[in-house]
Amino acid sequence: MFERLEKIIGKNALQEIQKKKVLVVGIGGVGGYVVEALVRSGIQKIIIIDSDVVDITNKNRQIIALDSTIGKKKVEVMKDRILDIYSQCQVEALDIFLEKDNIVNIFEKYQPDYVVDACDTITTKKEIIRYCLNHDISFISSMGTGNKLNPNRLKISDIRKTSYDPLAKILRKWISDEKITKKIPVLWSDEEKIKTKDRTPGSTSFVPATAGFMIAGYVIQNILNENRDKKEF
Repeated sequence: MFERLEKIIGKNALQEIQKKKVLVVGIGGVGGYVVEALVRSGIQKIIIIDSDVVDITNKNRQIIALDSTIGKKKVEVMKDRILDIYSQCQVEALDIFLEKDNIVNIFEKYQPDYVVDACDTITTKKEIIRYCLNHDISFISSMGTGNKLNPNRLKISDIRKTSYDPLAKILRKWISDEKITKKIPVLWSDEEKIKTKDRTPGSTSFVPATAGFMIAGYVIQNILNENRDKKEF
């Protein structure tokens, strides 16, 4: 199924992609598209973590949200979709809330090569960043895509270069207080948030999806760069 991809990256590079194990935390608007793109790009070992169920309000932006999946566990729906796309993929679907009390056990058990943080909980993001930095695990963290309208304003950089993102602002202060100096790659938007009168953020179908695809591209490009000497063009 990867003949078209192999044409542009070569057989050796595809095999390297298939060897990598990726852990994705949060299977929502961003995370669902991350998983979709990674699996369609040859990732053969993937761990997905989410404790939520599909809700009708997810239908405008989440790839797994359908009338037929409402009320079902997100990780189970995503696992079924993954295996329907790529039956040889080894999927671990964890219906849990990742937090300080279980992150060490999860990471030590599955030992991912790459971690994608697509959750929306600040405390969980901090734990993921801390663990990955302390254990030299490659990772990328998604900032907020709510109340954003322009996908062209999305970008990937170190968190210290972010702006117009309340979530990133909190994390910037945290890394400053913690005196963290290592690079923290994040997906973010420099678009100023659209103000609404509702505390629940608004969303589009295309901003979270674009963010997810960009993150997946970032992971795949990093794998290819690690193995650039093995590429076949």
